[in-house]
Amino acid sequence: MSAEPAFRHVAADFVGVPYSQLTDASLLSGLLIASAGAAGFTAIGAPVVHILPNDGIAAVLLLDGCHVTVHTFPERELLLLDILALSTHEPRKALDVFARRVSARAVHSEVRDRGGAPATKR
Repeated sequence: MSAEPAFRHVAADFVGVPYSQLTDASLLSGLLIASAGAAGFTAIGAPVVHILPNDGIAAVLLLDGCHVTVHTFPERELLLLDILALSTHEPRKALDVFARRVSARAVHSEVRDRGGAPATKR
């Protein structure tokens, strides 16, 4: 008997991103909201965005049971995207929003199923 995963987890590295995009809090906040909408997620608040001492950005959008986060590292031309979604949603749709709007030399991503069905009590 196979257990259906409870969640899908997408991790993506956007390499070679321009400094101007990696330090644009408004752009990244808007992409968090747009990506959640594209994947059919329900946000439970506005994005929380922090500008870091290195001009990087750490931002999170909490979803009903999950999240979308972004971390930027301007000195490395790097954006890290993390999407945790209920298995009833397709987190790649959220990734696609970032891929269309962020100018990256390369995007590396992986999708993992997480949290199989709970064990039956005996």
